[in-house]
Amino acid sequence: MRALRLTTWGEAPASAEVERPVPHGTEVLVRVEAAGLCRSDLHVIDGAPGALPYRLPFTLGHEVAGQVTALGPAADGVSAGDRVVLYGPWGCDSCARCAAGSDNYCDRRDTLAWHGAGLGRDGGMAEYVLVPSARHLVPIGDLPADQAAPLSDAGLTSYHAVAGLRHALGEGTTAVVIGVGGLGHLAVQALHATTASRVLAVDVREDALALADRSGADFSTLIRPDTARVLRARSGGVGADAVFDFVGAPQTLELATGVLRPGGELAVVGSGGGSLTVSKPGVLPPGFRLSLPFWGTRHELAAVVTLARSGALHVETERFPLSAAAEAIERLRRGRVRGRTVLVPD
Repeated sequence: MRALRLTTWGEAPASAEVERPVPHGTEVLVRVEAAGLCRSDLHVIDGAPGALPYRLPFTLGHEVAGQVTALGPAADGVSAGDRVVLYGPWGCDSCARCAAGSDNYCDRRDTLAWHGAGLGRDGGMAEYVLVPSARHLVPIGDLPADQAAPLSDAGLTSYHAVAGLRHALGEGTTAVVIGVGGLGHLAVQALHATTASRVLAVDVREDALALADRSGADFSTLIRPDTARVLRARSGGVGADAVFDFVGAPQTLELATGVLRPGGELAVVGSGGGSLTVSKPGVLPPGFRLSLPFWGTRHELAAVVTLARSGALHVETERFPLSAAAEAIERLRRGRVRGRTVLVPD
């Protein structure tokens, strides 16, 4: 079968012919229908030797949807023919967090040589993917594969971030989403679907603001020198109750803390190289709380799929055949992707 393999750190992945996996024990073989491509994949591709614990080579792809085709003799919970989405983070499978379905916060994460499908273990940018256990699979029914695959990271991470701050987002509150890309446009939708908050969206690109508007943002604006003032005015003058920064760059973190009201909530999801320095009073909003949400739980992925099947979540996608992965990766690097890139087998 064809697979997109990372063979050398810092170099482009290459298409290769590999043996189709055969499931043993609790393993499940899934025929891939779609695989998402995101900036996390770029971070892996660009990784310096030794920066990640992963052993080369391996197949990329952690956002995966497809159909179960074969099961190991000890596998249960799914049947051949079931359409599923992969829960991407794979933990140690034995700690309390993993047992509760929170592999994203596995207690032994730092000791593992992988972090999930396409992250040290063979992923879904291939014709088939081997999954260690059916517990990593969530049924999708008739949901289109190009909609389902991005839910396993872009949808799940956004939902997890929103769920963590839902207590602060009741009637009359304001939430700000910074960065309306693959994750941010789903965060806008998740906020509308699961909270009563007013949603304000910010980006540096006009087309991203159009995407925010299509996703249901109540107001959207470009980042300018006066953006914090504009957003505060839109919040009734008090500032935002919660800010979700899907960029994490110095400029966006400055904006986030500038618009956040005292006692507000800041969730930083992006890893754009910015930092927050705790210093003298007045630099950061007093009483604010910071969270660093990472991916999400298996139970939350099931909730995300339910929202998508109801029509409350819709992923804006750009589709490429797997054979055009190099072009898709280059477009993503240049910031020319609208929403989420999805690779489909040729």
